[in-house]
Amino acid sequence: MKDDLEFDMEMAREYDKGIRRALPTYDALFRMVQSFLRAHVKDSANVLIVGAGGGNEFVKFGTTNPTWTFTGVDPSEAMLEVALQKAKNEGVHERVSIHTGKIEQLQFNEKFDGATCLLVLHFIETMEEKRSLLRTVKELLQPGSPFVLVTMYGDQSKPEFDERMNLWKSIWLDLTNLTKEDVEEMEKSVRGLSFISAIEIEELLQQTGFEHIAQFFSTTLFGGWIAHTSK
Repeated sequence: MKDDLEFDMEMAREYDKGIRRALPTYDALFRMVQSFLRAHVKDSANVLIVGAGGGNEFVKFGTTNPTWTFTGVDPSEAMLEVALQKAKNEGVHERVSIHTGKIEQLQFNEKFDGATCLLVLHFIETMEEKRSLLRTVKELLQPGSPFVLVTMYGDQSKPEFDERMNLWKSIWLDLTNLTKEDVEEMEKSVRGLSFISAIEIEELLQQTGFEHIAQFFSTTLFGGWIAHTSK
């Protein structure tokens, strides 16, 4: 198991480097998410992390908010092991619980004070599956709780999307040794993800019981929304 964990930790390190190239304002995003949560949760908040496999929410929010606890959900057991190891490395693991599986298939005996779903929704294939995930998150939150959603977004049929994609590709070419052909292969993979427009995202949030919805973030192919559950 030790060798497997070391391998997974190396994969996680590569992910951490890659996500900062794909999303150049990754660290600034986390600072904004933390500020939003801090403004709207109590000191002893229990925060639900949907898509916790990377472990960065545990580290970034746990080290600076010592009275928060965290419940992380992810389908990947291996990535959750990596997340827990990161939490242990930073001394926050005693405030972290992890659950393997899709959130719609898990049972919880508590309501949460806030939630994040960062860089997950574009991997959820259908609109109904996206709706189900968001509805489940809403049902698990206390009334009036804050929620942050960050995802790749856009209408791939629009020229505006192509311009954002061109910028995304330029960043990879500028910051790495990848060839143009390598980046074009990456583009093919990215375009195979489940993109929806900003309007559709806001409609999904409304349909699943969220209000006070606002887009607060946009970088290349990524967008972020803040919202609250209805009181």
